Amino acid sequence: MSETLHTERLAADPAGIRRAAELLKAGKLVAFGTETVYGLGALASSDTAVARIFAAKGRPRFNPLISHLADAESAFAQADLQGRIKDIAYALAEKFWPGPLTMVLPRSPNATVSDLAAAGLDTLALRVPRGKTALALLREVGAPIAAPSANISGTVSPSDASHVLRSLDGRIDAILDSGPCSVGVESTVLDLTRDTPVLLRPGGVTLEDLRDLCGPIHHPDDFTEVLPASPGRLASHYAPSLPVRLDAYDVQPNEALLAFGPALPNAGLTWNLSERGDLEEAAARLFAGLRFLDAEGTKRGMTRIAAQTIPRHGLGLAIRDRLRRAAEPRPPSALPG
Repeated sequence: MSETLHTERLAADPAGIRRAAELLKAGKLVAFGTETVYGLGALASSDTAVARIFAAKGRPRFNPLISHLADAESAFAQADLQGRIKDIAYALAEKFWPGPLTMVLPRSPNATVSDLAAAGLDTLALRVPRGKTALALLREVGAPIAAPSANISGTVSPSDASHVLRSLDGRIDAILDSGPCSVGVESTVLDLTRDTPVLLRPGGVTLEDLRDLCGPIHHPDDFTEVLPASPGRLASHYAPSLPVRLDAYDVQPNEALLAFGPALPNAGLTWNLSERGDLEEAAARLFAGLRFLDAEGTKRGMTRIAAQTIPRHGLGLAIRDRLRRAAEPRPPSALPG
């Protein structure tokens, strides 16, 4: 974005929520907290407003955005639901909405979400977030709000208002500060448009919970076709500036350590996701930890982040997915500039 904006800091009270809604309805950009991470919101029906998201984030335009709505009825009004897809979608909404689950559904001919927000696809990514402030804002706006993570594309996602300001101050119109996010990793994204549901992105709702309701689900480990059908599918979507080494069983003095459980010795700098090995705590602390190690490690001359092994179950699957993306080399086009 060429112009420098005055980024308003809004409190999560009725006046702040009303002001945030006014800005969104006027086509402005407002960051707001959900239970997962802070989203960078814009009116999903406006190509111009959505384009401002891409400009602020430097986000690739083929990567679709999640549209957030206040309730399941409003969300499903954007979709073309029939047969088995309708049955599964309503069952998932009953159990997991409001909450950290995004459904990819066939787009209704009457959908108000813009083509730009949908990246030109015939599907939409829809979610009803949990959180008093987020839902109050969505009710006040009364329309879908497109909201990817509120950060420069390719950098660590924000779980606190201070993270948003560090990345986007002067690039967005306002931030509605509702405090730290409780889950700390993005929503699970489930594609319901195929014969068998496909897990496009692990997140705050676990694969085990989804299988209990949906039955068989294709998982990224056994479904290798990568399509731009979902947010968060780019390989290097979560990359700090320091290289990341995965599944570390030792650590060098020039490495910053992202620990889980008992920390490895010899690290020059350590952030422990959860000393007691709690995956929920680890998920909530993941992005803050990556940001801390990246910034402080760089200051201290560290050359890499070593990440200890995270279990392959529950929220561990989402954390491992984020770390794998953080470890991927970043193409020049993904670098902020």
